[in-house]
Amino acid sequence: MSQDPLYEKQLLTEVLDPAIADNPLAYVMFMFPWGRAGTPLEKFSGPRQWQKDELLSIRDFIGENKIRAKKGDPFQMYHSATASGRGIGKSALVAWLIHWMMCTRLGSTTIVAANSEAQLKGRTWAELGKWHTLSMTRHWLEKTALSLRPMDWLGEALKNQMGIDTTYFYAAASLWTEENPDSFAGVHNHYGEMVIFDEASGIPAPIWTVTEGFFSDPIADRYWLCFSNPRRNTGAFFDCFHDHKSFWKTRNLDSRSVEGTDHVKLQQIVDKYGSDSDEARIEVKGEFPQQGDRQFISRDLIDQAFLRDPSEVFDNDAALYMGVDPARFGSDETVILFRKGRSTHQDHVPPVERFKGMDNMAVADRCAYLINKYNPDAVCIDAGNGTGIIDRLRQRGYRVHEVGFGTSAENGDAYANKRTELWARMRDWLAGAVLASNNHDLLVDLGGPEYKFMGSSDKLMLETKDDMKKRKIKSPDDGDALACTFFVNVPHRGVKLTARRNRVAAGIDYDLFSGE
Repeated sequence: MSQDPLYEKQLLTEVLDPAIADNPLAYVMFMFPWGRAGTPLEKFSGPRQWQKDELLSIRDFIGENKIRAKKGDPFQMYHSATASGRGIGKSALVAWLIHWMMCTRLGSTTIVAANSEAQLKGRTWAELGKWHTLSMTRHWLEKTALSLRPMDWLGEALKNQMGIDTTYFYAAASLWTEENPDSFAGVHNHYGEMVIFDEASGIPAPIWTVTEGFFSDPIADRYWLCFSNPRRNTGAFFDCFHDHKSFWKTRNLDSRSVEGTDHVKLQQIVDKYGSDSDEARIEVKGEFPQQGDRQFISRDLIDQAFLRDPSEVFDNDAALYMGVDPARFGSDETVILFRKGRSTHQDHVPPVERFKGMDNMAVADRCAYLINKYNPDAVCIDAGNGTGIIDRLRQRGYRVHEVGFGTSAENGDAYANKRTELWARMRDWLAGAVLASNNHDLLVDLGGPEYKFMGSSDKLMLETKDDMKKRKIKSPDDGDALACTFFVNVPHRGVKLTARRNRVAAGIDYDLFSGE
């Protein structure tokens, strides 16, 4: 419902004043309660510097288009691509841009896409909701799960009093499919058009191609902004910084240069993996990885599993697996982690444990303690460096599974060894799984190994740990520990077995197992 008409007229006049409407930074400062006591922003004086730079860049672009209009020259379009490390506040900037477009380009259309539905709904649109609630014009717009639209009273006022067609006046979180990119096609709108790609590195090339068709009308307000961690050294987002650089205003943003980020934690990542490692480049420095495009598990698949709602996959009766990857030497760690059916989320399974410099007998003692405490249905240990651990546990009466990563694969026609086969099973499992949001090491590990094909047989082989170290990629200790849990299939705890001790059962319908 509308507020007092005089108040609304005054507010609209202020918002549409070119000093605010054509200056996104001024708009953000005007619209939100920066520094105001009793609000979430009482300790904040305004945007971070890099956010200000982007907002001012749009202001300058608008001014340049006004000059072009006076000269009779064609309008230009705003292209901006930002590759950054983590935690810089890009979702907040995206929210401000959406809100600015809706409130100052009345009648305009904004399309927002992300690398996954989970990112779009759980992060991007959730952040928009937070800032929309804080805005002075929250009563103008109605936010739903996937859109931001004018309230009925505002839509009627725009049509009746200002002659603005509101048919395409909205901001929409738009889902896409690579198989049918035309389903993403947008509308042509002379009031203004904006497209924002969040985590753009994960959006495939066909969607970028369709997006280019959004902007065929020669209007002043055309904006295409892309933000992402630079997770791939191929693809359309990568091309913004390389082959197509002449069309884009680009920025590589080191998270350590941004105020308000956890500089200590970020520096720890750099120190842990090395300044020129892909982990440091992607997660901190905002630089594209050096590794090739033969990543065994795609970053999209990993990101979706980290962002997936844990409640979607939680099954209290799913089997509990314990995977152990014993350390070899040097910087390697012994890792013990748990998987419960489709989840490794911290709310569902015991915490990960890591050790350096611990001998096999001490590791065996720790494994025994964890087995007694959590009663896993299957304990799977990499035999490469864990034979002593396995022997000691068996000597003490524990049933454990010896995982031979170097042994033959069950599907020997497809995989060069058991490790590759287990990682392939893990990759298939990720499509419907949820991963612990507090385990950054696992995120890095899953995306680390590359693959190759062996000789004329074309068997798939996962990159070895030694070859990864030659590329300065850390040993995937967490990844191998999780892969161990796919060595056996354990029936769902809801299945009634005549002998509970026979937890690894043969001949049971595959649908009963939680491992796949």
